[in-house]
Amino acid sequence: MYTALILEQHDGKTQASIGNITDAQLPAGNVTVKVSHSSLNYKDGLAITGTGKIIRQFPMVPGIDFAGEVLSSADKRYQVGDKVILTGWGVGETHWGGMAEVARVDADWLVPMPANCDAAKAMMIGTAGLTAMLCVQAILDANIPTDTGEILVTGASGGVGSTAVRLLSQLGYQVCASSGRVEQNHQLLTQLGATSVIERAELDRPAKPLEKQRWAAVVDSVGNQVLATALSQIHYGGVAAICGLAGGAALPTTVMPFILRGVNLLGIDSVNCPLPRRQQAWQSLMQLLPDSFYQQACTTIELAQVPEYAARIIKGEVTGRTLVKL
Repeated sequence: MYTALILEQHDGKTQASIGNITDAQLPAGNVTVKVSHSSLNYKDGLAITGTGKIIRQFPMVPGIDFAGEVLSSADKRYQVGDKVILTGWGVGETHWGGMAEVARVDADWLVPMPANCDAAKAMMIGTAGLTAMLCVQAILDANIPTDTGEILVTGASGGVGSTAVRLLSQLGYQVCASSGRVEQNHQLLTQLGATSVIERAELDRPAKPLEKQRWAAVVDSVGNQVLATALSQIHYGGVAAICGLAGGAALPTTVMPFILRGVNLLGIDSVNCPLPRRQQAWQSLMQLLPDSFYQQACTTIELAQVPEYAARIIKGEVTGRTLVKL
């Protein structure tokens, strides 16, 4: 028997409770992992509170990522005792996820734990941190110089945004962090390396197709009007690396930024990303993130606290990464 957070649906309402699961209940997969740590992010919050239609089959163990040790494997790439990480691939949505003491998954979904990393560090980074690194890598691939102006990071108080701020500052970029709660998050964002902090409302407004050039590049996890405004302000030849789209997938803009300023819109998906690229991203994360990052941007909670924190995440009351210790 293994302890797990189990989501069930009754009368159309999602209910979360701590319960037990057995080996026989685990979903199909060729690798079984003893989970040490998972994380809690906005998508988990939507699923656990029932706010969003994230889960379509019940019961479900939430948790879109986890790290731990291989218990058994039918795949020659992984041996008992190997340390592994899983991010994405529908775990916690269509396949039981990380908020249980044990998970069974497909070997293709796993990534070997990089050197100088452990389960706690991996989940302090988590899907959000990996996505942030892929966004930053896209900016590096575009050869954006460090001296051409600020890089805008939207949703900067969230998991992707806060990690992107830190990574970009470590690489020598000037970073403007956009947050919906500047007064609450200003100190954290400046500690992470932001050179300036602005209110989300400054971007979340109707924008002209082209406005004054302001940003060398953009890392956006909000989408919708915020992204549209940011696109209208990117320097000629700049890029916008986009992911998550917490504010919606609509894009109320025109082709003007792409034609007249040569702006490139780069979609970032941490799931549909080749394994070598994911492994490279994890190696870069280990090289770039200082030890201080893990204290500045992370909160550790127990499994029983997850429903409470999920509700707080949906209300915008949680800053940075939330680590779940199993």
